[in-house]
Amino acid sequence: MATTFPLATLACTISSTGISAPSYNDILSSLTASFQSIYGSDIYIDPDSQDGQWLAVLAQMVNDGNQADVTTYNGYSPTFAQGAALSSQVKINGIRRDVSSNSTAVVDIGGQAGTPINNGVVADQNSNLWMLPASVTIPISGTIAVTATAMVPGTITAIAGAINQINTPTRGWQTVSNPAAAVPGAPVESDAALRQRQAISTSLSAQTPLQAIISNVANTPGIGRNAIYQNDTSVTDSNGIPDHSIAVVVEAGDIVTIAQAIAAKKSPGTGTYGTTDETVFDPSGVPITIKLFDLTEIGILTQITIVPLTGYVSTTGALIVNAVVAYLSGFAIGQDSLLGKLFGPANLSGDAATSSSGLTQAQLDTLSNTYNLPVTNLYQGRSDMLVTGGPYTAGANVINIANVASLANGKSIIVNQTDGSQLTAVITNITGNAATFTPAIAAGKTINAGAQVLVNGDLTLAFNEGAQCVVGDVNLVT
Repeated sequence: MATTFPLATLACTISSTGISAPSYNDILSSLTASFQSIYGSDIYIDPDSQDGQWLAVLAQMVNDGNQADVTTYNGYSPTFAQGAALSSQVKINGIRRDVSSNSTAVVDIGGQAGTPINNGVVADQNSNLWMLPASVTIPISGTIAVTATAMVPGTITAIAGAINQINTPTRGWQTVSNPAAAVPGAPVESDAALRQRQAISTSLSAQTPLQAIISNVANTPGIGRNAIYQNDTSVTDSNGIPDHSIAVVVEAGDIVTIAQAIAAKKSPGTGTYGTTDETVFDPSGVPITIKLFDLTEIGILTQITIVPLTGYVSTTGALIVNAVVAYLSGFAIGQDSLLGKLFGPANLSGDAATSSSGLTQAQLDTLSNTYNLPVTNLYQGRSDMLVTGGPYTAGANVINIANVASLANGKSIIVNQTDGSQLTAVITNITGNAATFTPAIAAGKTINAGAQVLVNGDLTLAFNEGAQCVVGDVNLVT
C-alpha cells in the first residue's frame, strides 16, 4: 500500500499582515513531491513527460485560483483594489471615478451672413473630428466664434490653426480655424489618481482648517489635480507666498465653486495668494476675495535611445512610450521629474507600465529583456526649454535658452538642429540664460530660435506647475 504524503499548504493564507499565496514554483514542487511519494521517487515526471505536463497544468490551475482569491481579497481595500472594485469601494467615501471628458476648442466660423449650420462637424490636420453646437448661424459680420467639441473623449490635442477643415460642407459656409490651441480633455481617471483622491476625501471631517480646505477643494466637481501650500511664518517663503497665507493650485473645475470651497473652510484672517482673483460671498452676504492659481501645465518631452536585443519587436517600443506617458501624466503638482525614476517605466517596470499595457509585471520583464537602455541614452526637457535668439551657426559654443533652471555645469544636452540632426554637448558654464557648451556647433549645422533642448538630468517644476505628457512628446530611438 502506497504511503500518502500530506500536501504543503497550496491555498492562500490570511494573516495579520494580509493575504499571501505560494508561488507557482512552490506549488509545482509540492505537487511533484506528493506525486513521487505515491508512485515512487524513480517515476519519470520531467517536463517532456505526460505526467510532468499534467502536474504543470494542475499547478497552474491552483496558482490561477490563488491569484483570483488575492485579487478578490484586496478588492475590499481602496489601497489595493483595481478597476471596478476600486470604483465600488470609493463610493463609501462619497466620491466616484471621474469619467473621460472631451477636448474643446474655440473656432472661428466664416461665410455668408445668415448661413445656418446644423450639426456641423470640422476636422483638424490629424483627421480628428470636432462637433459644432447643434445650430449655428453666421452673423452679418461674416464670422462667429463657437466652441467645438472633440468627437472622441480623451486627450485630443490641436495647436492653433490646426482645426481648418469643413467636414460637413454647407452652402455659404466657407472657412473654419481655431485661433488658440485646444483645451485637452481627460481620460478616465486612473486607479492611482482615484486612490489619491480617496485618501484625501477621508479628511472631509478633518479637525484642522488646512485639512478641511484640502478635502473641500479636492471634492469639487470637475476638478483635476490640486494642491495647497501654507506659509504660517511671519515672512514671505521660498515660493513667494506671503506670511500667514495659503496658496491653492487647481487644474480644471469651476473657479467660482472652488473659491467658494476655500472660503467656506479657511480661518478668518488667513490670506490667500494666487494669480486668479474671485469674489464670493459669506453667509451674511459679505464679499470675500479669494486668490488662487490655475495650474500651469508644463509639457515634459523625452528622448529614449534603446539598444535592441534578441526578440525585440516594434510593439515593445509602443509599450515603452505608453508607460513613460502614463508615468509623467501621473505626477502631482510641483513634482520634479527625476531622471533616475524615469528609468523604471522606460524599462517597463512599475505601476505605470502595468496599468498602461494591461500586462503583468512578469510579462513586461520578459519584454524588457529584449532591449537595453544605457544611462547616457535618456534625456528629458521642459517644453519651455527652448533656444532664443540666433540663428547660431558653425563654431558657436554659446546659446541662449529661455529656461535654464534645470541645467547645470557638466550636464549633457541635446539640441535640435535645422537639418533634423541633433547637437550633443556638455555644458561648461551658465551665465544668466546663456549656456556655454563643448563641442561647438559643427560645420554646416545651424540652431534656430525655438529649438528644443533636452538634458540628461533632472527637471525642476515650480509649486504651481504640473507635468503633462502625450505620446507625441516621447521620441523613442532604436
